[in-house]
Amino acid sequence: MSEKKAFLDAWEREAATTVKVLRAYPGGKEEMKPHTTCRSAQELAWTFAFEGVAATQALQGEFKFPPTNMPAMPTTWSDTVGEVERVFKKMADTVRKVDDKQLSSTIKFYTAPKQMGDVRRQDFLWQMLNDMIHHRGQFSVYLRMAGGKVPSIYGPSKDEPWQ
Repeated sequence: MSEKKAFLDAWEREAATTVKVLRAYPGGKEEMKPHTTCRSAQELAWTFAFEGVAATQALQGEFKFPPTNMPAMPTTWSDTVGEVERVFKKMADTVRKVDDKQLSSTIKFYTAPKQMGDVRRQDFLWQMLNDMIHHRGQFSVYLRMAGGKVPSIYGPSKDEPWQ
């Protein structure tokens, strides 16, 4: 299996799980924060759209951080989830269209605090995927705190047992 195929398989599986977790979030609690220093649930969810837009932009040529074509965060929860789904799909469609030469070329991105360096585009995609998984873990805590039911992510959960 090619690295591109392995990435796409992982991205699509993890994106579907992330959307499942977002859809489980109870309405009317988008502004909930577990602590005053944390982002709201909606702001944290918007991180997923940011990752999809950043990954797409990294594939399309010159990359700027933050992404220059980032849409405004929607005002409703359902629109936020819908936009996350849209950018996840667009990113996967973009990956399908690029060749291995493009995936092996580099972009400038952070390689250490306040330090930019060359990062292979394919490695940047994996970084965005891993960051998605990380923030989904954070979001599952918000979900529990908001009184939602945490779905199965990598195995059974209290709310979605397998037996």
